[in-house]
Amino acid sequence: MTGALDTPQTTTANTSRRGHDSYDGIEPRLVELAALDPADRRWARLREEIITRCLPLAEHIARRYSGRGEQYDDLLQVARCGLLEAVGRFDPARGTTFVSFAVPTIMGEVRRHFRDRTWAVRVPRRLKELRVHLHAAGPVLMQQLGRMPTVTELADHLGLDRDEVVQAMIASNGYDTDALDPGTDSDDERFSSPMRRLAAVEPCYGLIEDAMTVRPLLAGLSDRDRDILTWRYFEGETQSQIAARLGVSQMQISRHLTRILTTVRILATADAPLLETA
Repeated sequence: MTGALDTPQTTTANTSRRGHDSYDGIEPRLVELAALDPADRRWARLREEIITRCLPLAEHIARRYSGRGEQYDDLLQVARCGLLEAVGRFDPARGTTFVSFAVPTIMGEVRRHFRDRTWAVRVPRRLKELRVHLHAAGPVLMQQLGRMPTVTELADHLGLDRDEVVQAMIASNGYDTDALDPGTDSDDERFSSPMRRLAAVEPCYGLIEDAMTVRPLLAGLSDRDRDILTWRYFEGETQSQIAARLGVSQMQISRHLTRILTTVRILATADAPLLETA
């Protein structure tokens, strides 16, 4: 642990690592780790090797959140702590990839850091506390279910009312705000204004985060609403064809689509990480 966390770093990310993800195919090594006794010297060496190989993942996520009022070095340390947690909690027997488990775990740690340090609006303490529990429960349920948990599943897991969970997710939107102009004197584009943005664009991770947000939202829809979205946007049917399927008017289908998309959009933009809503 010490060796991995104390790896020398500058205040800027090592961008030369991008495109050569050393954590690809790490699962066999994690299987070996799970089979060893923690008292065995090989366990400690193998664990440090795994953590070192996966450091670029923590660096990427730290870069993603830099420029929001926190120093990159601080975010990097937080992201590394999330990586340690992911390595310690990952269960190879679940059959999921390490990256799909580690990304939300590390992001949860970084976002929890922002929650503790930079809440931009006044939020009741109860909702702040619930957000911590939600972040902890998300990766656990994701491994158990093999998918993102719905709001109802999160509420059942935590023994909470569903409305409380939704309120905590929506309230989490207040943990941080971005200034249009951070007023930095740096010429480094990674620390520039939102117009130039904060880091290199890496679509693969953006798609992962988008999928984490949208998937539980769709799962939380009624069967009828989900069918309407599927027919319209995945099977390419017209509103008239869908109306004929359901025996209603085209105008009714148009209203249904507007309602469904508006609801999903509101919940999706609530910025509740990884478990963000269903």
